[in-house]
Amino acid sequence: MAEANIMVAEDQFSCPVCLEILKDPVTTACGHSYCMGCIKNCWDQTDHTGVYSCPQCRETFTPRPVLRRNTVLTEVVEKLKKTRCKPPPVQTYAGPGDVPCDFCTGRKFKAVKSCLTCLASYCETHVKPHYEGAAFKGHKPINAIGNLEQKLCSKHQKVLDVYCRTDQRCICVLCTVKKHKSHDTVSAEKERTGKQKQLGETQTEIQQRIQERLKETEELKQAVESLKRSACIEIKESEKIFTELIRSIEKIHTEVIELIGANEKAAVNEAEGLMKKLDQEIAELRRRNTELKQLSETEDHIHFLQNFQSLCAPPDLLSITVNTDISFGAVRKAVSELKDHIEDFCKGGLSKITKTVNETAVFTLGSRSSDRRFKVNQVAVYSLQTPEPRKRAEFLKYSCQLTLDPNTAYRELCLSEGNRKVTLRGETQLYPDHPERFDYWEQVLCREGLSGTRFYWEIEWSGDGAEMGVTYKGISRKGEDNSCILGRNDKSWSLEFDDSSYTAWHNNKRTVITAPCSTRIGAFLDFNAGTLSFYGVSDTMTLLHRFQTTFTELLYPALWPDCDSTVSICQLN
Repeated sequence: MAEANIMVAEDQFSCPVCLEILKDPVTTACGHSYCMGCIKNCWDQTDHTGVYSCPQCRETFTPRPVLRRNTVLTEVVEKLKKTRCKPPPVQTYAGPGDVPCDFCTGRKFKAVKSCLTCLASYCETHVKPHYEGAAFKGHKPINAIGNLEQKLCSKHQKVLDVYCRTDQRCICVLCTVKKHKSHDTVSAEKERTGKQKQLGETQTEIQQRIQERLKETEELKQAVESLKRSACIEIKESEKIFTELIRSIEKIHTEVIELIGANEKAAVNEAEGLMKKLDQEIAELRRRNTELKQLSETEDHIHFLQNFQSLCAPPDLLSITVNTDISFGAVRKAVSELKDHIEDFCKGGLSKITKTVNETAVFTLGSRSSDRRFKVNQVAVYSLQTPEPRKRAEFLKYSCQLTLDPNTAYRELCLSEGNRKVTLRGETQLYPDHPERFDYWEQVLCREGLSGTRFYWEIEWSGDGAEMGVTYKGISRKGEDNSCILGRNDKSWSLEFDDSSYTAWHNNKRTVITAPCSTRIGAFLDFNAGTLSFYGVSDTMTLLHRFQTTFTELLYPALWPDCDSTVSICQLN
């Protein structure tokens, strides 16, 4: 109990300025006590104004009061020092960036509150009168802030506690009397309340934009990953194609060499055979020549006449014409022409490939400043999403040529018009067995696999209805479960339609679509963006449904006509 009493006494006899036990205590006319040195230092700083106030209650004195030592208080303080057992509580001194207490002398403590009425900041000790003293009842301390002079009207030196909506600025009460007399003015607190709500809405918009940016960042990451996967696939596929092309050229090279060699060998063999016969004829002629010589020298007339006829008969000799200018120069010329033709063809193909590759983009930048929902200080926001075409002419820039693959067609599907038209009939077609053929569902895929860029195609249909879409090559072909059905598994996406409705399918999830019936439907695939969009085609393009995903493999367009229905892939260019 004695220790508690000492604590209370020490608190009561501490100087409000230095927070130490009073030293040479003096008491002002308002009844507050200070160290002689502390109050003198405070008043020395305000000598230029001629107005002196109590640091606690702010009562003013004019002229400067004469300070005299309070002898009774001095004796009490001396006794308190003798019984003092604890130092004053430790506070944090003001550092760089902190607001210092305006009433601490020497090294200042960190202010915890500021008063807009007093235009001063206080540490934990010096702010206590604002909560305990009746003189500060109307004051509202706030968290410590610096530059309090900026809260005063530069003209009237009054607190800026009024807001002029007309001029969009803070003013003091005296400003409302003259310059802002006819303006729309409210208290700063009321205007803050209204703008606080607006600030909250702006914060919500910013948070939404942050979420959108995060989503777009993730989509961009996915697009980049998709591009990498697509590039890897295309590199492998291109290597395979070029390897086959090189093999074809090497095969032609081998065949030409073998052809020249075979012709050379045949000609040499034939010539050697002829030379052997010529050698035989030469030997025979030499033998006959010898016999003729002997016959001419004989003296036996009878022998001469008996052998003359047989020896003088003309011999049966080969008739040979030798081509002395023989060569394979014409073959070399034909090979050279083939080389030039392939080089010219490859140059044109490379130009087309280069253009296609350069048109493959992960994103485009477009201004979103027209978005009126979000404008803060005219900050420009950009979209990383590539805009899709809107007009049919813009879609046609991405048109591709497709043909149906007979090796995949269900046996009751009849293909015609260069494999661009399919009709479901109740008659089995004479298709050979093939592992890629659908054996239960009436479906057919296109030969062409799509990836890496944008593609657009259109179909026309008639009859009871049909279904169109795209699928990975790995979709099952045998059996009747969902793994074989277009749109009913995670490998395919489709749009089902008839003369009254549309239904989008993916992974066996259906989305019913309400839209006017169209007998011509367009499909727009943006492989890198991971979108597949279906449109009703007429005078305008009506978006029916858009799938958003990440494509990881080549996509093959597919068709599934109903009974007695016909679907044709349109010729777009």
